[in-house]
Amino acid sequence: MRLWVEYRPYERPFCQPLQTAHGLWSVRQGILLKLTNEAGRSGYGEAAPIPWFGSESLATALDFCQGLGGWQEPRQLQAIPPALPACQSGVGLALTSVEALLDPPKLIPKEICGLLPAGKAALDQWRVLWKQGHRTFKWKVGVEALDLELEQLQALVRDLPPGAQLRLDANGGLGEAEAAQWLKACDALPGKIEFLEQPLPPEQFEALQQLSQRYQTPIALDESVASLTQLENCWRQGWSGVYVIKPAICGYPAELVQFICDRTLDVVLSSALETGVGRRGAMALAQQIQPSRALGFGTGSLFDDDWDSLSAEQLWAAV
Repeated sequence: MRLWVEYRPYERPFCQPLQTAHGLWSVRQGILLKLTNEAGRSGYGEAAPIPWFGSESLATALDFCQGLGGWQEPRQLQAIPPALPACQSGVGLALTSVEALLDPPKLIPKEICGLLPAGKAALDQWRVLWKQGHRTFKWKVGVEALDLELEQLQALVRDLPPGAQLRLDANGGLGEAEAAQWLKACDALPGKIEFLEQPLPPEQFEALQQLSQRYQTPIALDESVASLTQLENCWRQGWSGVYVIKPAICGYPAELVQFICDRTLDVVLSSALETGVGRRGAMALAQQIQPSRALGFGTGSLFDDDWDSLSAEQLWAAV
């Protein structure tokens, strides 16, 4: 049965611009996709590229969607090149939701990692998230001077109640010596640090392997496994640590689920700052994969809109 393909670009402002290694990020841009079968049933997906994270660019995704409009055979929609992982993810999600509408995610805060602000502000903000029910927290590191952040780490861990866990995310911004200092400090805090996320950039895979073998604190790959192709490469090279997966930019959902489940990988499913359409798809994956770690989707407060309260149909109409 053929499918009618439509797409709509969107822009979504952040409440406050996000500081990234590539400058300030003020507006989240992406593409909503709608597939309608010949019986009139529709499904929705989302292509939410992050090019500096390893996906295609928004312009490339838009060019592809422009050539995809109109009637298409399912086999054509299932043959998108691996160089377009965000488009693969969006179209794959839409194909799935044509067959079965995805319910809104029903999660409690304990199942979601709360996002702390960088620096000293984290020392107070965790209390707000704790009262909301979060028990796992993520803190960006490598933002300020190393000695200062290590002091802040000690203070933060000292204040956290029993049962709380802390994820440290370096976004690939540390050198090997700095990463070693962080891991040494984490090893001295047993039971408090869940993992150190992507301390070195993806091209330093061998150094990441060596660090993972020298220290007790687990290392999680994030930027290194942005797409399914990268995930497969790291697995083939013997990575036995944690994998942080962003389903919205990681390729066809069904292939991703099969790869993870066939190998029983230790994964964290994480947000690519997508809309509720992509989020529902990620939650559907979580139900299939059943990861043991808290989900990295504590991002709703970052946006200056009400989109997270809208259904897929309402969001499609709004953009």
